[in-house]
Amino acid sequence: MADKIIHIASLDQHNQLTKEGLVIIDFHASWCGPCHMIAPTYETLAGENENIKFFKVDVDNVPDVAQHYKITAMPTFVILKDGEKIDEMKGANQGGLTGLVQKLNNA
Repeated sequence: MADKIIHIASLDQHNQLTKEGLVIIDFHASWCGPCHMIAPTYETLAGENENIKFFKVDVDNVPDVAQHYKITAMPTFVILKDGEKIDEMKGANQGGLTGLVQKLNNA
């Protein structure tokens, strides 16, 4: 299921891949314990929701993308629709993340 998630490596790649459709970006860091805890839930949701594009951004490796969204805490999940930010969730809340995806599916 992890192959359903694309790891963004640059701002240019982000700009190309996120301009259309529903997108969730997981901003994380390798040293972030809560990020590791919620990763399996994110992978499961990516495998179950074909209509949403799932991305990950390591804030240490791609700081310009994190700065673009003013990310200050990890994990932070940013929701885009056709390139425009429509929602955000901070923290490793499995129920909250699942609810956010359900909300997108019902929109």
